[in-house]
Amino acid sequence: MKGWISVHLTSPPVHLTHQRGPLHDLPDTPEAYDAVLADVTEQALRRLTPEGNLEHPDCDDDIGDTSLGVTSLLALAWRRTDDPRLSDAVRRSLAFHLRERVYREDNPGYPNLRVRGSGLPYARYVLEAGAHPVGDWPSTVWALLHAVNVLDMADGLVDDAQRAELLETASGYWRWLTEATFFNPQEAGNQAIGCVVGGLMLARHLPTEAAEPVRARALALYADEIRAHRVRDRGALLPPEHGGAYDNNYGPISLSFLAQAHRISGEEMFAEDGDALARYIDARLTGGGFDNGGPRYSEQHSAFESVLGLRYFGARIGADLGRYRGDSRWARHAVQADGGVDGHFAWMLVWQIQDTARWHREPSPRAARHQLRAGAVSVAFDDRMTPAVVEAGGTYCLAAAVNRQHGFGPVADGFLLCRPMGAVRVRDVRADGLTAKLVTKPVVGRDHVLRSVRSLYVTDGTTLWTTVAVERLEGTPYLLAGLPYAEDDGDRVRRTARVAVSSPGALRLTHPAATGPDHFDARAELTQEQAAFALAADPRGYGDPDEGWRHLVSSTALEAGPIADAPDDLHVFVVGYGAEEPFAASAEWGEEGLTVRTDAFTAVLGPADAHGEPELTLRAVSR
Repeated sequence: MKGWISVHLTSPPVHLTHQRGPLHDLPDTPEAYDAVLADVTEQALRRLTPEGNLEHPDCDDDIGDTSLGVTSLLALAWRRTDDPRLSDAVRRSLAFHLRERVYREDNPGYPNLRVRGSGLPYARYVLEAGAHPVGDWPSTVWALLHAVNVLDMADGLVDDAQRAELLETASGYWRWLTEATFFNPQEAGNQAIGCVVGGLMLARHLPTEAAEPVRARALALYADEIRAHRVRDRGALLPPEHGGAYDNNYGPISLSFLAQAHRISGEEMFAEDGDALARYIDARLTGGGFDNGGPRYSEQHSAFESVLGLRYFGARIGADLGRYRGDSRWARHAVQADGGVDGHFAWMLVWQIQDTARWHREPSPRAARHQLRAGAVSVAFDDRMTPAVVEAGGTYCLAAAVNRQHGFGPVADGFLLCRPMGAVRVRDVRADGLTAKLVTKPVVGRDHVLRSVRSLYVTDGTTLWTTVAVERLEGTPYLLAGLPYAEDDGDRVRRTARVAVSSPGALRLTHPAATGPDHFDARAELTQEQAAFALAADPRGYGDPDEGWRHLVSSTALEAGPIADAPDDLHVFVVGYGAEEPFAASAEWGEEGLTVRTDAFTAVLGPADAHGEPELTLRAVSR
C-alpha cells in the first residue's frame, strides 16, 4: 500500500485536554496584565468573606496557601492602580491567613518530619488534620512564596504589626521546610527550586545578620541537594522531577523557578542550569509545540506557570520556546472548574507581570544533536537517538511498539534493531534548502551479530524523508516507522489514527491483534497518558507513566517494506512523512559510499573520516 494512510477514530474527535495553544500567543502587554488583575480584583472583592477568606468555595486540596495567593495578587493590583478598595481587602485577607491557615501543631501522619513538636508554622495541603498530609511540604513552599511577594509590596499597604507578623511567619515557613522536615521529600525539582527561591526572596526582608545565613543556606541547598543530583538525559543535566529526568508539565515550571532565582540573586549557576534546561526543552519540543512524557504526567501541560521561564530563557538562548503548547484554560492563573480564580500559583503571575523580558519568536539557527527541525517538520530524538516524536503534515507520530520493544527501526524476526550497542554517531548537514541528520548506530540482534544501522532524515520543511540502511537481514524484515497519534486542529491538539505517508516499498498501518491495557490501538479514544497510567505500578497521579508506557507490548504501527532498487547486501527502507504523493527511491554503492536517490534529493553516505565520524553529502534534485 502506498500514499495516504487513513483510519478514522470510531467516535467524535478526542482533544488532548491540556495540549492547547502555544504560550507565546497569549496577550503579553502591560495592558493585558492590567486586565487580568482587574478581573481578579472584581472576583476577589465579590468572594471576600466577612472573615477575610479568599479561597474558592469548591477548593478542598492545594488549599492552605490559596487565599494568601489571591491576597498577593490584590497587593500587586493595588501597587499598579492604587485602587482604594484593595488596601482593606489585603489587610483583612492577610489577617485571615495568619489567623486561620497557619498551623503549628504537627499534622498527624506526616511522614517527613525530622523534628517533632517544633512549633514552626506550615501550610496544609488539606485542612483536616491527618487527611492528606503528604502534600504539606509543597503547600508550605507555595505559602512562603506568596508571603514574600506580599512583603515585597507591603510598604504603605499594611501596618508595621501585620508586616512583622507576616515576616515572622515566612521565616518560620523557611525553617520548617529546611530544618523540621526532610528537604524535597517528593523528589520534585520544581518544589525544591521553589523553596530555594523563597529563601532568597525572604533574605531580602531580613536584617543583614539574619539575611546572610538564609541566603547562604538557600544557595547551599541548591548546590548540594539539587544541582549535585541532576539527572542526564539527551546530553543535558536536569533537575530530577518525581524520580525522573524531566516531566513535560513540571519541567517548564522548574525553568520558571530558575528564571526567578537568577532575576533576584544574580547567581550565575541559575543562569547556566536554566540555559541547559531551556536548550533541552527546545530540542525535545516539536516545531508545533507538542511534547509528551514524564514521570508524573505524560500529556498534562502547565500554562502561565511556564511563561516566565520559557520567555526569560528563550530570549537568553535565542530560541522560540514560546511554541510550547500549554493549557490555555490556565492562561493567566490557576482556576477551578467554573473558571474562578484560584490563588495556588499566584506567585508565578506576580513574577511574570514584574518581568520585562519579551518572547523570542525565531527558531534557534544552530543544529541540535537531539533535534531535526525545518519549517513545519521536526523530529525529536530520545537519549539513544531514536525518534521520540516525528512531526510532519500537522501530524505527530510517536515511537511504535512491537513485542515489548519501542522505537523506530528495522524489525527482523520480531526483533527491533534500534537500541545502540556502543557510541552513536551523528552528522548534521544543510544544503540546497534541505536540512538533514545522519544517525549511525551499532546494534545487536537476536543472533548476537553486530550491525551498523544508518538512518538518514532529510526535510525541505514540508516533507520528511527517512531512509534506513542495514546489512541484509534474514526473512522478511520491515521498518517500524511510527505510531500516528495526534494532529493540530487549529489551536488544539486532538487524537488521530491517520497520517499522510508514502513509501516506494510496501506500506501498511497495523493495529494490535490483542486487546487489553498493554496493547495501544490508535483508533480508540484512550490517550497515551491514560494508557501509560493504566500500566503504571502506582495509582494515577502518583505512578510513573513513562515507566508504565514501557510495559506496552504492541501498538498501532506504520510498517514499511524495503525498496526493491537497493544493493544485494543491504536492506534499505525509505518513508516520506507529510505528503501522500508517491515517490521513487533507489540506493547503490559507489566510489564515494552509499548513494541514495529520491525525487527530491541525492545523498551520499560516505565512509567514516579519520575520527570515525560518518560523512554525508547532500544535494537537492532540480524539479
